[in-house]
Amino acid sequence: MSRIKVELLTAEQWARARELRLASLRDSAHAFGGNLETESVQSESEWRAKFENLNYVVASVDGVDSAIMTVENLKGDFGWSSPEYRGVGLLRAMFKFVDENAQEKGWQRQGLGVWEDNYSAIAAYEKLDFVAMGEPKPSTRVANKFYIRMIRDAANL
Repeated sequence: MSRIKVELLTAEQWARARELRLASLRDSAHAFGGNLETESVQSESEWRAKFENLNYVVASVDGVDSAIMTVENLKGDFGWSSPEYRGVGLLRAMFKFVDENAQEKGWQRQGLGVWEDNYSAIAAYEKLDFVAMGEPKPSTRVANKFYIRMIRDAANL
């Protein structure tokens, strides 16, 4: 049985955030508003600066970093898990971590955007009590793509 560990990274752990972010763009660039070429050449100082506005939550399976989620108060989101570890409970574990830290970090209301044609992600988020909010919105990063904004309140612990 695999053990999942979820933790909040610090700026000193920038390389772990970078490796997972770049892996997500190599695997699923179509799902995220980012660019592998641009982000792969960013310097250590640029990656460390991201920690000023973003909280990087990482899930590991048996010591292997396997999923990443950024939490940014009122501005954005990003989440990805390694294909070989999908279905083992990473998303649920990361949102449990977010819920456990919601009061301290100001994460009581949680929102995310998901492409309107990413049905498996929508179903996974609905299982975590996210609900669609409003009509699909046009992406500002990817032409002719629309995303659905989903929200939920932190689980009462």
